[in-house]
Amino acid sequence: MAAKTFSRRSLVAAAGSAPALAQGAREPVVVAPFAQTTLKAQQEPIRIVTMYPFEPAEVNQIQRAAPNTRVEIIISKDREEFRRRLREAEVVYGHIRGDELDYAPRLKWVQAGGAGVEFLMNDEKFRSSPVVLTNYARTFAPGISETAMCLLLCLTRGIAKYYMPQFFLKKTMVPVGTTKSDHHTELVGRTMGIVGLGGIGSAVARRAYYGFDMRIVATDAKPIPKPEYVAELHDPSWFRTMVAMVDVVVAAAPLTHETRRMFNEEVFRSMKRTAYFIALSRGELFDDMALVKALREGWIAGAGLDVFPQEPPPQGHPIFDCPNVVMSAHTSGWSPDRQVRLIELFAENVRRYALGLPLINVVDKQRGY
Repeated sequence: MAAKTFSRRSLVAAAGSAPALAQGAREPVVVAPFAQTTLKAQQEPIRIVTMYPFEPAEVNQIQRAAPNTRVEIIISKDREEFRRRLREAEVVYGHIRGDELDYAPRLKWVQAGGAGVEFLMNDEKFRSSPVVLTNYARTFAPGISETAMCLLLCLTRGIAKYYMPQFFLKKTMVPVGTTKSDHHTELVGRTMGIVGLGGIGSAVARRAYYGFDMRIVATDAKPIPKPEYVAELHDPSWFRTMVAMVDVVVAAAPLTHETRRMFNEEVFRSMKRTAYFIALSRGELFDDMALVKALREGWIAGAGLDVFPQEPPPQGHPIFDCPNVVMSAHTSGWSPDRQVRLIELFAENVRRYALGLPLINVVDKQRGY
């Protein structure tokens, strides 16, 4: 099934009203400085240096995106070649460290290969540089939101704790619980609290609200408008109030100095004993040993984890002894459809860059998202 989340129409909807830069002043634009009625093609080629092994068809799609501008994509085989070719780079696709900026005197724009850019926390040289950074926020959200509901349903319907073990042991499938079904929970009417209403958080919220009739509340650090499918949206100061009142807590925030290990023992103790914890964005948002304690001692009902502080979790970690946990291997955003969206978004940004139009998904390097 073709991925349509980042359609050409949705990506360029605002382009017609965005002014372009004058010829010879190609820059990664966030807000264009002045109106320009005629778009003028750039004469010099755009040189993109990367270590990512683009397929030939993907290279062709990116090159065709920029009208009347030659786009050269230089794929380096290793880090040494990457550094050597940085001298030619106007754009980098992937990751470049601050200590490599001296190799790249012409660099103006970096397209990160993922949504998270937590490397900025410890890279002051890159963070303070004038190089514009864009990421893949929202591109991974469709698959992640589907996985989130899968993890949650495995917990609430007893599939992971009761029925998968029976299946793998080739036992007769025996119903667990009484006729009152006290080992099963319905999502209808329950409240989900989402920490971080960005691409992942908003996609999970939509699925939970429209697909499962859940009530959604959320926190986010940005002053964003409240979507119609969210009952309440507050700044991060409401975090502790929220986690104590909801039935499902979803960790979908970016990893920053402020969010690292924000889900700690105190937070898990404050949650309802019947509540579930779902971790989707970054594993370092939660204290894994505090989570183990919460699961073992019944502070919360269960946890669905696509991410973990140390990936993969080391053999012998006590998380594997918790029957009320279901895990995936930080693969919730994977799919062939995602790759289509990645290339389409980068190609659109190359088109915008060539024409001096605002780029999509520009990162605030000081805030880290």
